[in-house]
Amino acid sequence: MNKYTVFFEPTATGYSAHVPDLPGCVAAGATLEETRELIREAIEFHIEGMRLHGEDVPEPTAHIEQVEVVARS
Repeated sequence: MNKYTVFFEPTATGYSAHVPDLPGCVAAGATLEETRELIREAIEFHIEGMRLHGEDVPEPTAHIEQVEVVARS
């Protein structure tokens, strides 16, 4: 089982998500929870499609951290 980094962003109508290690793998939903579910399904579908086309499935490489900064006025 692999864990891919997923970026979630708020939109005007809900949330969108994309996976940097799987270009073109995206999802959007009305709520964050719905978007989480949809991107999970999208990742599985994306990888299945890659395998069916004989493509190598990339291992997760993206690493994310939160960096705390002090906002100066």
